[in-house]
Amino acid sequence: MKEHVKVVVHFIDDIVTKGYVNDFNANRSSFHLYEGTNGSLLNPPILLEMKEIKAVFFVKTFEGNKGYFERNEFMESDRNLGRRVEVTFIDGEVIRGYTVDYAPLLRGFYLIPADPDSNNIQIFVVSNAVMRICFI
Repeated sequence: MKEHVKVVVHFIDDIVTKGYVNDFNANRSSFHLYEGTNGSLLNPPILLEMKEIKAVFFVKTFEGNKGYFERNEFMESDRNLGRRVEVTFIDGEVIRGYTVDYAPLLRGFYLIPADPDSNNIQIFVVSNAVMRICFI
């Protein structure tokens, strides 16, 4: 049985939902989400289409740390986790991190946040939701 992983899904239309995934695959056009944060997987999952999504945040906790201000800057002391990149989404949000699998024609790519103390373990960025990508 596959492990259920905590995610926060940001849709293109600004809706955000939290839950668990066990069949996420960057090469597929859809995946299932078990909505909710209490760990109960009793309700049937909902099918999400990648074309409706901005990004999928794979998180340590659903709550995060409200008092922590995540840095969006790279530090010389950071481990090199791939190419440094700045992503600007079509809604204007900007995030920075590292990527090893960016290719312009793919459905999306994984981004490791610039801040190693981020609540986000990694982010799957959907290419259709990106306005600009700059390598730093």
